[in-house]
Amino acid sequence: MTAFKSGDPTTLNRLYGRSSGHKLRQGQAELVETLLPAISVPADGEVTAVGLFGEDRPLHFEIGFGGGEHLAYRADMLPDHGFIGCEPFLNGVAQALGHIRDQRLTNVRLWMGDALDVLRRIPDGALSFVYLLHPDPWPKARHAKRRMANDGPIELIASKMKPGGEFRIATDHPVYLAHTLMVMQRHTEAFDWLAETPKDFLQRPGGWPATRYEQKAKREGRDAYALRYRRR
Repeated sequence: MTAFKSGDPTTLNRLYGRSSGHKLRQGQAELVETLLPAISVPADGEVTAVGLFGEDRPLHFEIGFGGGEHLAYRADMLPDHGFIGCEPFLNGVAQALGHIRDQRLTNVRLWMGDALDVLRRIPDGALSFVYLLHPDPWPKARHAKRRMANDGPIELIASKMKPGGEFRIATDHPVYLAHTLMVMQRHTEAFDWLAETPKDFLQRPGGWPATRYEQKAKREGRDAYALRYRRR
């Protein structure tokens, strides 16, 4: 997964972490060569629902979609919505393309690179949902500035969301959980935390599938925490 430098959201442009892993299988490589160009977010210009899908529709934005299972599930469940998924890791993009092909999804657009490059180009108040699911926790204190859950990115995300839109965050790392709660507490003018009891940390609402990262965490005996915030 990915992380980004904190600070002024207009200057967030450094991507940390690797961009590729094991060699792609032939079928995956073919999808990257053929399907990815057809559904990629344009490299420049404003990013809107009309520009991507030919009509105005609710927009969802996933930051670091991993293998794309959550992205594909949500897109299949909400075919009249538009989904933008961003992931710099080539192998994850290839896996997501497989889901998109197999499920015949026409409402997904991908960006292989820094999510903030796209987020900056989305009009303010355009997003209905934003997802940040199991990002790299960067657990060492000296690396905390690399986490996506920092003031600059959160301010940028808030500016792009509709009033009433939902920001969902998931992590299985206690350090990242504590850091995220601390940062989000500084942004109560923008977000209401949709939690009423302690068990709300451990329960996902309907339509929020478990990712492979969550499944791995549970196999290894770790809790997966689900945080939901509503844009004011």
